[in-house]
Amino acid sequence: MQKKILLTSFDTWLSEQQSNSSDDLLLGLAKMACLPHDLIFLDRLPVDVQLASSLVIAKIKELQPDYVICCGMAASRSKLSIEVFACIVSGQSTDISSLDCAESFWQTTLQTTVNVEQLVAGTTVEISYDCGKFVCESLYYLVLEYLKQYQLPIPCIFVHVPILNQENLIEMIAEFVLIINKLTHT
Repeated sequence: MQKKILLTSFDTWLSEQQSNSSDDLLLGLAKMACLPHDLIFLDRLPVDVQLASSLVIAKIKELQPDYVICCGMAASRSKLSIEVFACIVSGQSTDISSLDCAESFWQTTLQTTVNVEQLVAGTTVEISYDCGKFVCESLYYLVLEYLKQYQLPIPCIFVHVPILNQENLIEMIAEFVLIINKLTHT
């Protein structure tokens, strides 16, 4: 039976960027004709927490997918990495990296229901505990919060994608397909 998988990626956010590697990965995946799943692409999300999260949540409501895989670019990484959790600081829904540590804020953390260690076993994909404190973490948090609030049994992960080039593109797509296949068989 085909599994319905919602896949998201972001648009660029800097004028000098020609593309976002998360979107490049999904574009490469979309060109493959041999995947046994119903892949739904919500690509080029705006780099705006409120808008991006409302688009993803609306798509979840509409489609009721079996899985959600959100993707974002991590230019400083060299491998695909799956985020274990996302956190948000009280009163903040955008860039939380600029907060003054002396200020009194509380932090809420949500963790994926997916066993990430089991998911990455036998792959070169890394486990990450740092979603980046930017739109990626906020989107991941808000999607996890929505799924938890409405008690939806939809596994959700966030995959950070390094810069893609001719040397690593095929390997990254292959690893991503492996993760999708392992996720849908757990």
